[in-house]
Amino acid sequence: MKNILSPKLRLVLSLSLLLLAVISCQKLVNLLNFKISDSTNFTIPATGLVLNTALALPGIAVSSNSSSTYAGNNTTADYVQDVTLDKLTLTTTDPSTQTFDFLKSISLYIATDATGSDKVLLASLSPVPTGQTTISLTPSGNKLDKYLRSGNYTLFTTAELAKPLPQDTKVRADSQFNVKANVK
Repeated sequence: MKNILSPKLRLVLSLSLLLLAVISCQKLVNLLNFKISDSTNFTIPATGLVLNTALALPGIAVSSNSSSTYAGNNTTADYVQDVTLDKLTLTTTDPSTQTFDFLKSISLYIATDATGSDKVLLASLSPVPTGQTTISLTPSGNKLDKYLRSGNYTLFTTAELAKPLPQDTKVRADSQFNVKANVK
């Protein structure tokens, strides 16, 4: 049987099919890599005249957006392969002009429950820059799959104070996690 396609036409068709395959693979990769964003609020209590001391706050339950984000990406927690923290920022919200000058260092830990028996470092910052109402912590790089499989996790905070904190300060923690998962 004689080939009715010219070499140029065969080349164009081959390149078109290759391009289509690359685009399809890229769409599949995008389905399997996505982000989960969570936000929670907590209060750092006034310290009075205490200086150069460590502060450990009780665990704060976080209701995660993970389940709805998994569903929106055509997967479930059972198909999650890898979760890591991309970024975590802390912002003072009340009083809104309060800076983080009262901190020398801060660390946030994540656990599956309020007891904190399986907590691992989530992110930390030392030294804390002065004059800032928002700070970005450095992610620990720990694998966080089990903490984002359920719809809830608990955050624990430890800090070293640089100076006394005269009033309770409300802080918002905004986190973004990188997720790799299989399609269900």
